[in-house]
Order: sequence, then structure tokens, then C-alpha cells
Amino acid sequence: MVVGTCIVELQIPENSSLKGKRQVLRSIKDRIRARFNVSIAEVDRQDSWQRATLGVAAVSNDAQLVDETLNKVINCIEGSRDALLLDYSIDLVTHR
Repeated sequence: MVVGTCIVELQIPENSSLKGKRQVLRSIKDRIRARFNVSIAEVDRQDSWQRATLGVAAVSNDAQLVDETLNKVINCIEGSRDALLLDYSIDLVTHR
């Protein structure tokens, strides 16, 4: 079993409230869940209006599939008009 995790740092430059941030993140998270069948959640910076940290997780028996999926998630987030991708990291752990 391979577990892949990804931490994504975002900036939401046009945002001026926590309500607006929630709307932007809900849109991104719903789109990612629907397209890639991964788990995604806001994991840090909940009180910041213009910054967000998302955690993404994927599980499979194929390491290449997990890596490709997480990279596609990053590309999808990077293409978002509402948020700027500042940084990300991907980690894969193999369990036997």
C-alpha cells in the first residue's frame, strides 16, 4: 500500500474576509475531490484571510499512480483563477 500526502500553500489575493476565503476553498476542494477521488482539507492558516494551507491524501497499491495523481492535483490548483499556488510538497510512504 502506498500513501501519498501533499501540503499546498495558497494565496488568495482578491479576498477580504473569511467568508470569501471559505467560498474560494470550497470551490477548489469540491473540484479536486470530484476529479481525482482524493481527500482534501484546510489544515492550517484558518484565521488568515488571504493565505491557506491545504492537505491532500491519496492511497493506492501503485506508487506511480499516487505520484501522478498528486501532481495532477497540483496542476489543477495551479490553474485556478481564484488562488495562487505559493508552494507544495509531496511525500510518498510505502507500507508492506
